[in-house]
Amino acid sequence: MMEMPVVPFLIIFPVVMACLMYVARAENVRRVLAFCGAIVIMGASIVLAVQWFMNGKEVMTLYHETEVADHCILVAEILLMCVVTFLSFKYRKYWISLLSIFPTCAMVWYELAESGKNQQFLLRSNISASVAAIDPACHIYIDRLTILMCLIIGIIGGLIAIYAIGYMQGYHNHHKDVENRSHYFMMILFLFLGAMYGFVLSESLLWIDFFWELTSVCSFLLIGYTREKEAVHNSFRALWMNLFGGCALAVGIIYFAISERTVSLHVLVKMGEEGNNIATIAIALIAFAALTKAAQLPFSTWLIGAMVAPTPSSALLHSATMVKAGIYVLFRLSPAMHGTTTGTMIAFVGGFTFLITSLMAIAQSDGKKVLAFSTISNLGLMVACAGVGHPETIWAGVFLMIFHAISKSLLFQDVGATENSLHSRDVEDMHGLIYILPRLGMFMFIGIAGMFLAPFGMLISKWSALRASVDERNIILVLFIVFGSATTSLYWTKWMGKLVSHTHLTEAKMNDVTKPTEMISLSVHAVMMVLLCMLFPLLSTIYVSPLIKDMFGEAAGVLPDNILIMLVAIILLVFAVPIISFVYSRKMTFNRKGAYMNGVNTGDDRSFVDSFGERKTLWLSNHYYKDLVGSRKLMKPSQIFTLSVLIVMLVIIIGGAIV
Repeated sequence: MMEMPVVPFLIIFPVVMACLMYVARAENVRRVLAFCGAIVIMGASIVLAVQWFMNGKEVMTLYHETEVADHCILVAEILLMCVVTFLSFKYRKYWISLLSIFPTCAMVWYELAESGKNQQFLLRSNISASVAAIDPACHIYIDRLTILMCLIIGIIGGLIAIYAIGYMQGYHNHHKDVENRSHYFMMILFLFLGAMYGFVLSESLLWIDFFWELTSVCSFLLIGYTREKEAVHNSFRALWMNLFGGCALAVGIIYFAISERTVSLHVLVKMGEEGNNIATIAIALIAFAALTKAAQLPFSTWLIGAMVAPTPSSALLHSATMVKAGIYVLFRLSPAMHGTTTGTMIAFVGGFTFLITSLMAIAQSDGKKVLAFSTISNLGLMVACAGVGHPETIWAGVFLMIFHAISKSLLFQDVGATENSLHSRDVEDMHGLIYILPRLGMFMFIGIAGMFLAPFGMLISKWSALRASVDERNIILVLFIVFGSATTSLYWTKWMGKLVSHTHLTEAKMNDVTKPTEMISLSVHAVMMVLLCMLFPLLSTIYVSPLIKDMFGEAAGVLPDNILIMLVAIILLVFAVPIISFVYSRKMTFNRKGAYMNGVNTGDDRSFVDSFGERKTLWLSNHYYKDLVGSRKLMKPSQIFTLSVLIVMLVIIIGGAIV
């Protein structure tokens, strides 16, 4: 098998760029470096995909002798533990340090005391032929799912880095009370990208554990960027929840490694498919850890708290990196979870999270919070798809992941740019945004369409998950998907309606302060969204269906190609709505009559004079039902319920496997 130098480059280059970002204190120099670095990362991701395609699109296992890299990773893991311990003591969060010390010490003990005892897995006589066919000694594994994740990380992550170049300048112009540490922010951003590449490319569970910890620490540092009280509190909440999941991950890995003398992820999955009890316990623990990374209930609050960070970090955490790590792990484990108690647990928690957080999203008027709850909700549906572990549900989950990555990155960036121009990110203040800030309004409409109206992006994915749940006779999950989809439609409809509603400010365009680098990222995202809609049937045929066949041995026939093509035509008509609305409003600007009110219109369509001669303001607002479905009402009961379910199910899984 030929080596691919681009693989280590993708992991190491972002780390080198992170160091350069930190030492480059001159803003102009840092901007040039960041822009070039982001372009190189995107290009390297594409090169990896091209090389893999030219190599026959076959599974590649690379880098068997990695003793030096293993030692470097072990040292880096110890350094991470020291950083977490230092910061935990600095901010008097002493107990959180234990969540880093425990798994790190366990991994150090295993690698120094136990890993040398491991024998070649292929020499064991009690394994099946399907497991023996896997190369257990490799450290890098490349297949269609790996390539897809690398493209998401590289292209979406690179565009977010470009967006951050201009955004951070405007951010500190508007937040003069926050110390300008843009060099530090960009350093963590690039380090995050390197960690994610390492995570999705790794086959060794030991490497996966290290990169898991690195992404957790990077997210902690990004969320706490401003060092304000709320930011520090939210960052430590994100840290302890992800480190708690890291403890479960470490226990699962070490238990499996000691028992089976291998740290191969795919050997673990194959043994899980065959009903091996040790693999069953390890998979349950790793899947539980993935729930924390994917911000599922009861661990959802860390992702909501991440909103205090600057917009690029929100886009990064929600779209291309942090939460996708959990989804990626669950997709890898999904063939081994089909029809198992672990799969039932994961599907139930994911479906319940999908429904409850979509209800909570209805009560939000803050644009970022709507996106946050929507992210958790859609991640819940992906988690449920992985838990069911059926080819149809993974087909749906993969497309959900693709559409979600592009749409959410676009929407978070757009809301950040809109906030800089409107000085508000409240949905109610975005009334007629497509007329007063046309470019930002157009991008926002496209992003919402990708999440909500694109029938193949969300609707067909939900339909596919629903059909598979019916086939599995999982009535509870069917109810979760049906009612969760209905509530999802409600909050997206409210927001989209605001964008295209005619506004009293039509004659007065607002000043769009969006920087050129921000506009580059937004434009590319919007183009990718439209192209994805247009090329959906082609992508399904040449990439996603073969991906499913690689995982399950059979492709998922969800809808005939002619139906998919018809849906493409429908959704392209949807994109014409904002254009028609804008052009029509321009023509009607000077001939428009004032709206009828309960009194004399004052001429601005915002107020009227009543029968007593008093001026009254007209309010036009959506309903949010905060007292009914607000997070203060639903979050704690939902957390208690899901935590109870997880504890009971884990006890059943582990107890049953041991017995």
